[in-house]
Amino acid sequence: MISTRSVAITAFILLSLAPLAFAQTTSGPGVAPTGAQTSGTGVVPTTGSSVTLLNPLGNGVTLQSLLTSILQFVVQIGSIVIVLMLVYIGYLFVMARGEPAKISEARSALMWTVVGALILLGAAAIQQGISATVSALST
Repeated sequence: MISTRSVAITAFILLSLAPLAFAQTTSGPGVAPTGAQTSGTGVVPTTGSSVTLLNPLGNGVTLQSLLTSILQFVVQIGSIVIVLMLVYIGYLFVMARGEPAKISEARSALMWTVVGALILLGAAAIQQGISATVSALST
């Protein structure tokens, strides 16, 4: 029988890897068009021009803003998981029906869910503190 935990873990892994499935194809300076003759490096050789490296994060995107975006995404997903876990823990309490062992299991699950929520909140607070410190030092 498949447990709820294994289904949840499998769903999380599949959903977190889904963005990696989308490949980006580009054309422009330094990218060889389909069928073009390259010098073995995948870049169309040009004479008399300089090579410029493009920021892979995009125009105007810094490492700090990228990491902030990733943390915001993790906090959003984590918040959804916490709400779902609280609903599941409520179900565990209802299904315990007064049995001490099952009530203890539900209390343990509640405690670890609260610990996870505090870690999530703490990560956001630490990010805000580091961001404020970096911006104060850079000015």
